[in-house]
Amino acid sequence: MASDQDSAEETEVAEGSLRNIMDQKTLKWVFVGGKGGVGKTTCSSILAILLASVRPSVLIISTDPAHNLSDAFQQRFTKAPTLVNGFTNLFAMEVDPTVENEDFSSEGQENLVSELANAIPGIDEAMSFAEMLKLVQTMDYSVIVFDTAPTGHTLRLLQFPSTLEKGLTKVMSLKAKFGGLLSQMTRLFGVEDDFGEDAILGRLEGMKDVIEQVNLQFKDPDLTTFVCVCIPEFLSLYETERLVQELAKFEIDTHNIIVNQVLFNDEVVESQLLKARMKMQERYIDQFYMLYEDFHITKLPLMPEEVTGLQALRAFSRHFLIPYQPAIQKGTIEELEKRVSALSQQLKEAEEELDKLRKGKQPA
Repeated sequence: MASDQDSAEETEVAEGSLRNIMDQKTLKWVFVGGKGGVGKTTCSSILAILLASVRPSVLIISTDPAHNLSDAFQQRFTKAPTLVNGFTNLFAMEVDPTVENEDFSSEGQENLVSELANAIPGIDEAMSFAEMLKLVQTMDYSVIVFDTAPTGHTLRLLQFPSTLEKGLTKVMSLKAKFGGLLSQMTRLFGVEDDFGEDAILGRLEGMKDVIEQVNLQFKDPDLTTFVCVCIPEFLSLYETERLVQELAKFEIDTHNIIVNQVLFNDEVVESQLLKARMKMQERYIDQFYMLYEDFHITKLPLMPEEVTGLQALRAFSRHFLIPYQPAIQKGTIEELEKRVSALSQQLKEAEEELDKLRKGKQPA
């Protein structure tokens, strides 16, 4: 039987780690997102590595136009799934949210797609995303991790099902209202019959069916979760709050927040600048805990160098499962005596302040 101390340690690990994602065996889709520059790629890469240790097969996809996945693993990735060096079950790919469609490669067909994009904002990205999802659906991966672009693009990505639905509805209404309008458009742009009205409508219908099926999975908390990554600063706190609210509107589960680049008290000794920044961070971290008391909040330390390469990613991954504890600083006898002296002075000042408060409360 576990002792109370063991239970307390298990609770601490659960609350301050991402072990809940590792333990959720039904997860199929894991999104990682947040403000630009907060470390999304590092976090999504490490999540994929950890999941690869408990799942038969894992695919990590970068949908950020400014791809960093290749830099994180120090390995070249393309739009085709590539086995990550050092693994037998972890694959990675980088895709761009633009239409790269060989079926629409001629000038006339590209013009028609361009016209549709102008008439229905976001339809080009939606078509590309649908094609990517169709490809992924045919692959046999146990779980798929998305390294997403900054918040705005991620929210558009999640809006793609409704974008395609609106687009198809608009095209169909135009067809009903103006009869052969689409046929005239296809002839005007020089599109062959094989890529004419019926083919385009069929293509949109097929994409809509795929993305609607996936959208149902996105709204299932047993299959999908979103991990928010941020840093302890005002703009990141604000954008995380916006992201969490939008995810709630889309009915997408999110219960994990990673607070990255944290300065810990025991590691900030001499620098007044770092001490000031640490106090600022503590204020925002307190706000995170107040705003998201039902979330798993994982604090990750600010590192002296970038976490790149498989060895560095593996080493850093332990902080995702066990709450980070700063190492006890070692120093010379003189340095330790200075620290003891400083702490003694702080204790003396605190005791004097406490005496003043007590005297102030005494009745006259």
